[in-house]
Amino acid sequence: MLSRVSKRFISISLNKQQPPVSLPFIPLVSESGFPGAIGNTPLLRLPNISKSVGRNIYAKAEFMNPGGSIKDRAALYVIEDAEKKGLIKAGGTIVEGTAGNTGIGLAHVCRAKGYKCVIYMPNTQSKTKIETLRLLGAEVHPVPAVAFTDPENYNHQAKRHAERLDNAVWTNQFDNIANRQAHIETTGPEIWAQLDGKVDAFTCSTGTGGTFAGVTRYLKTISNGQVKAVLADPPGSVLYSYIKSDGKEMIRGGSSFTEGIGQGRVTDNLQPDIELIDDAVKIPDEDSIAMVYRLLDEEGLYLGGTGALNVVAACEVAKTLPEGSNVVTILADSAHKYVDRIFSKTWLQEKNLYDAIPDNLKKYAVLD
Repeated sequence: MLSRVSKRFISISLNKQQPPVSLPFIPLVSESGFPGAIGNTPLLRLPNISKSVGRNIYAKAEFMNPGGSIKDRAALYVIEDAEKKGLIKAGGTIVEGTAGNTGIGLAHVCRAKGYKCVIYMPNTQSKTKIETLRLLGAEVHPVPAVAFTDPENYNHQAKRHAERLDNAVWTNQFDNIANRQAHIETTGPEIWAQLDGKVDAFTCSTGTGGTFAGVTRYLKTISNGQVKAVLADPPGSVLYSYIKSDGKEMIRGGSSFTEGIGQGRVTDNLQPDIELIDDAVKIPDEDSIAMVYRLLDEEGLYLGGTGALNVVAACEVAKTLPEGSNVVTILADSAHKYVDRIFSKTWLQEKNLYDAIPDNLKKYAVLD
């Protein structure tokens, strides 16, 4: 991985016909196409958000992965894990239950590797996610959103579908620790290198738990426990109460407009690193939607609700640290898949979120 190289640029001229080149310039060339382009995303300091809290808020630009989200990393690792274990052969079928982004990453990698892709997902997810999956050639089954304990939960339906097929594998993103390993081996090291080891805290929300757990494990290990790790949770998830009560309580309650995050249980991806978590914060939807609009207006970033929630959490964590501290979080994906909701005045009003947006930013709610 590369360390930061700002203020170390050297300007040279190759010849009189060519303009100066700033070095070091490291071109990314993926000989394997889509899979080889996953990861190595920029780490963005958010100047205006940072100024507002007096600490440095850094955010990993995971929307710049080739499939558009951080889930590209998990998708690649779970498929390659199945290949290494001999669970799938050429022409086989990958089956997964997903709220959307993992499915999109899987669909891309499946096309690149020649596999079929079958996705089960809650029918509450955005229409754009479902359409994107189908455009990528995936077979999509939107099913009623029910609890994990229900046999008709989308994950259980995905597992049964894979079991009915020959040469097929259910990648099981929630409990397949190849997901977590992706972030131990890539996301965590990238963050550490990009800040030359000057990481004071890390926070993000969890769906499968793979990102938060993997990055936390790496940063805690390489820093000898010095990096503070804080789990961020939306309404309707039990993990905030679980962490705050030292595992004694799992209190659900409410729901969230965010998609793909929050959890009703401790997954196998998260379980190994529970003891490494220093704290948890619960972020109201009102704060997350306001941050969606702030990030667009103040930082020029067009992000989904998960990334916005993560930035709110980073600001909350930053307030507990000395001025000038570096707090890192994750920008999971862009707003493109959610635009018909989070920028719709009607939808926002139906969800009682419109009034949470500062008056000077309501101009961005341009859809009816």
